[in-house]
Amino acid sequence: MPLKKKIQELKKKREEVQMGGGEKAIEKQLSMGKLTARERIVSLLDRDSFHEYDLFVEHEARDFNMDKKVLHGDGVVIGTGTINDEPIAIFAQDFTVAGGSLGLMHARKITKIMDHALKMRMPLIGINDSGGARIQEGVNSLAGYGEIFFRNTLSSGVIPQISVILGPCAGGAVYSPALTDFVFVVENISKMFITGPEVIKTVLGEEISMEDLGGARVHSEITGNAHFFAVSEKECFEQIEKLLSFIPWNNNMKAPKKEPKLPKAKYNIDNIVPGDAKQPYDIRDVVKAIVDDSDFLEVQELWAQNMVIGFGRINGETCGFVCNQPLVLAGVLDVDSSDKAARFIRYCDAFNIPIITLVDLPGYLPGIDQEHAGVIRHGAKILYAYSEATVPKATVIVRKAYGGGYIAMSSRHLRSDFVFAWPTAEIAVMGPEGAANIIFRKEIMSAEDPEEMRKQKVAEYKEKFANPYVAAARGYVDSVIEPVETRKLLIHAIEVAKNKSISGPKKKHGVPPF
Repeated sequence: MPLKKKIQELKKKREEVQMGGGEKAIEKQLSMGKLTARERIVSLLDRDSFHEYDLFVEHEARDFNMDKKVLHGDGVVIGTGTINDEPIAIFAQDFTVAGGSLGLMHARKITKIMDHALKMRMPLIGINDSGGARIQEGVNSLAGYGEIFFRNTLSSGVIPQISVILGPCAGGAVYSPALTDFVFVVENISKMFITGPEVIKTVLGEEISMEDLGGARVHSEITGNAHFFAVSEKECFEQIEKLLSFIPWNNNMKAPKKEPKLPKAKYNIDNIVPGDAKQPYDIRDVVKAIVDDSDFLEVQELWAQNMVIGFGRINGETCGFVCNQPLVLAGVLDVDSSDKAARFIRYCDAFNIPIITLVDLPGYLPGIDQEHAGVIRHGAKILYAYSEATVPKATVIVRKAYGGGYIAMSSRHLRSDFVFAWPTAEIAVMGPEGAANIIFRKEIMSAEDPEEMRKQKVAEYKEKFANPYVAAARGYVDSVIEPVETRKLLIHAIEVAKNKSISGPKKKHGVPPF
């Protein structure tokens, strides 16, 4: 056959396979407000940069009449391309082909691109849109998931792994996103759950909608399984592109440095924190008064809101921010906020991103609910993460730093490289009111006016202990600084620590309080 005809035959085969499950299946996909697998890839990557592999792969199943079924590409599209002219590896499950179900060859395509990503040291993006394991292939489907999970673990801390949930992600399939670094979800489209509504109704007799069980808001606000929430696929892809602009391509690189920019004038750092220590404020305004162009990418914005984490640049260099949020529960540490911070700290440490900690909290959240939820174990995670981290670490105590919270939030005792405190800082074992009630209990109770005596003793305690100068006198705080000096000193701290090198005792690995 002449070459021209061979080329025509190739083009025809390509067109046929790229139609996935056919016109009707594609129309159904679009009617649900969802793009097709290839449209998603093209929308996310730089124009004309996508190169697809294994286009003609087909399943090998023979049972249950599977030998008579043609599943184009076996329900998943894989390849490489670029985002912002940098290489990435990507796969997208094709729901138009057998509901995107995972069989052996489907899994092998995914593991192939995962191996490429790890070998080439480039980020991996996985777009999940699948009904789950292909039941007709039995244990081969389970084997496929196991191979994916193993590679997720192998790549962890080496290359960024990003999961995008753009449809159902059910059963064992949910554990791959859970093993990756960042999970993106879209309202009314993303569904993640281990057991579907039908099974729950059969086993427990409970009626529950798929959205309430594992929709985008559930995983963004309640479970903490999702890191970024969007209202459309377009917004989701924009979020991914922005995230990738902040992080390095692998663990042997640093995040790309950008042209430094001053914070926006509307964020005046001197006017953000109220003089009254009981008054709340938004810690994100402090971050935006520090970072370049006031550009802050918050992670897990809707979950455990008493902790704020995310990326910003200082003098052009990406930093990870870990901040107590006085607007929510006074910024206390609890089970969820400890988990949130600890995981983010470990991510930053794995990928050479300096960590800036802004402190304002009354300590760990007391109460029987927290005790029974394991606040001791979960709270220890943040201690472990900060202690283990070897990247440059700088801490700014903005206001309250009481008790175990003072220690946990990257104190000098957990080897923060630089600790600064504003004049408003209160560093003490506990809050002045509680401390005065304990220390001066007899004097208060025996006074003619107990309430007036209590106020005097609270003021006395504040003057003596609830300030930054006692800690500064012991060398636990390097400098007491004016708020306006914060950005300048953080720029200097990051520059000074850029060649930081420390080593601990030789060991295989530690055992965190998982």
